[in-house]
Amino acid sequence: MRKKLTRQGNSAALVIDKPLLELLDLDAGSSVDVQTDGTSLLVRPVRSLSARRRAAFARALTETNRTWSDMLRRLANR
Repeated sequence: MRKKLTRQGNSAALVIDKPLLELLDLDAGSSVDVQTDGTSLLVRPVRSLSARRRAAFARALTETNRTWSDMLRRLANR
């Protein structure tokens, strides 16, 4: 994909189109890590470890509730 840099004050900005933002689960407030090897740029989304842990916990909780819902209800009603 070829893009053009746009003027942003004394700097230049790279506009990322909506389909690409959605694909990477990014929005205008997202943090990205920008690195260079001297000839190219690498832009990566910053994903916090706690966000990954929350997502993993939510999946585990859903699976636990699905597997043990009857038993958990019986224990709660004792």
